[in-house]
Amino acid sequence: MKISAVILTKNEENNIIDCIESVNFCDEIIIIDDYSTDRTEQIIKNLNNIKIKIYKRHLENDFSSQRNFGLSKASGEWVLYIDSDERVSPGLRGEIEQMRENGFSYEGFYLKRLDFMWGKKLEYGETATVRLLRFAKREKGSWKGSVHEVWNIRGKIKTLTFPLYHYPHPTVKEFIEEINHYSSLRAKELYKLGVTTNWFYIIVYPKAKFILNYFFRQGFRDGTPGFVFAMLMSLHSFLVRGKLYLLWHEK
Repeated sequence: MKISAVILTKNEENNIIDCIESVNFCDEIIIIDDYSTDRTEQIIKNLNNIKIKIYKRHLENDFSSQRNFGLSKASGEWVLYIDSDERVSPGLRGEIEQMRENGFSYEGFYLKRLDFMWGKKLEYGETATVRLLRFAKREKGSWKGSVHEVWNIRGKIKTLTFPLYHYPHPTVKEFIEEINHYSSLRAKELYKLGVTTNWFYIIVYPKAKFILNYFFRQGFRDGTPGFVFAMLMSLHSFLVRGKLYLLWHEK
């Protein structure tokens, strides 16, 4: 059973080797590079890994289009998507290899994701509930949504036991910059879909999100990184709704 891994990259020279090594059990590694300006492409080529195929393509703020392009280049019956700041954990690799040996009885699989922030493993809060549909049969669906993209798979889906490891936002500065960038993309996406907002949601939703993640989902148990993460994700919600409101009220 042939498995293709698809990796999206842009300026990931510090992450790309570890990411590729974690999916080297796959039969093919498709890398879609958004015209990196650092050493990402050269590092990949220096690996001399015959499994790797590199394609250069502009993202243009449309993650589904980029992922669907990767899907079109994959030759495996099964496709595993992984971002450059993620790693397939040893347990997840073993789980996938065992299923490949015994045969797959589902069309797709949700993967749990375990975040590591500033040297701390986050086991509670918002990240503890993340489930991503990233491993499925190639012919069973396509990606939809430009920012919070979703792989729509036809058929039975199961959640696997072991997680992806995620190493995002090396610094708070980079975290804030990404929040500003992605909140703008999300606001524009919602605007195109005709979604509106008002002052009540702009104020109340971020506060409610913080209370849910920090207290009810016990983000406080992750210490200071858990608090910072909960605060910044609430800021993201505030910015999305604030920017969406401004889009509707531009003169």
